[in-house]
Amino acid sequence: MERRNRAVRHLCTLTLLLVCVCPLCCRASWMWLGVTSAGVPEKLGCANLPLSHKQRDLCRKKPYLLPGIQDGARLAITECQSQFRYERWNCSTSQDATVFGYELTSGTKETAFIYAVMAAGLVHAVTRSCSQGNMTECGCDGRLQGSGSAAEGWHWGGCSDHIQYGTWFSRKFIDNAAKNMSTTRGGYTLSTMNQHNSEVGRQAIHRTMSTHCRCHGVSGSCAVKTCWRTMAAFDHVGAYLKDRYEHSVQVSDRSRRKSRKKDQRRLPVDKQQLIFFNKSPNYCLEDQRRGIAGTRGRRCNRTSTGPDGCNLLCCGRGYNTHVVRNVQRCECKFVWCCYVRCRRCESMNDMHTCK
Repeated sequence: MERRNRAVRHLCTLTLLLVCVCPLCCRASWMWLGVTSAGVPEKLGCANLPLSHKQRDLCRKKPYLLPGIQDGARLAITECQSQFRYERWNCSTSQDATVFGYELTSGTKETAFIYAVMAAGLVHAVTRSCSQGNMTECGCDGRLQGSGSAAEGWHWGGCSDHIQYGTWFSRKFIDNAAKNMSTTRGGYTLSTMNQHNSEVGRQAIHRTMSTHCRCHGVSGSCAVKTCWRTMAAFDHVGAYLKDRYEHSVQVSDRSRRKSRKKDQRRLPVDKQQLIFFNKSPNYCLEDQRRGIAGTRGRRCNRTSTGPDGCNLLCCGRGYNTHVVRNVQRCECKFVWCCYVRCRRCESMNDMHTCK
């Protein structure tokens, strides 16, 4: 068993070393933690993970945060795939250290969403770990404790989520040393664009927080209420960021400023807006060089007029129809004593896939 564990550890380490020869992989490769199995990062150790020097140092200083980092990456990738499951780009991933491949450096709306949701996922997971008491250096947010409105019969109490710590750690772990630059200073670089979008993701956690209260009093009279602040479920954060994605703003690429017209206006960008450089490809056809899977073989909805409809998803190429037999348990009844008896029901359904 020990020999097998050593072999797996050696294989993972060798794979990561080979992949990290590519500069792209080493830029944002912490995302790989979201597609690897639980326990693998701890077995490999901070020194052998595909992290930047800054991230590796932080990992060594705070190794107890490694499970939270992995949970955050996994949470973000799962939510990304959920939000885009019916669209041409469905947030597909690979098992190599780039995870998202071409999308990490394409400068498109998809790049913007990836960086935002990954930063938000890290804040959410680390903050949740704090609130659950899994870490010694953070816990509940006690800054509001004891305050409130006696006249209105409520006060702050309970365990408010300590998102300040989660936000601080997300910035420390993800952002590089470069400060964000506004368009008034000649546009963005890819690095500052990604950093801006990461901050939009963190602020999404703040903006979707809500206040929960619990009543106290004789016979449930609610004479006094105890209230606390809590994070929204991450699918609400994902929906918020998807809306930001739909309303993202194209900005100028500072590396290409010589090719722009001198009289081109540079409009200020709101801190809550996702930004991008380049228009997205149509994602219709497979492009192995860019890591685009295309939509061939994707399941579509023949009657839908939305992005999941066969006309849009299949890019006008048409679709194939298959008859699929589904077998499931039905008409279940409890029989005394003590088991459940069910019938096997079969149904024939049409399934449509893109040509």
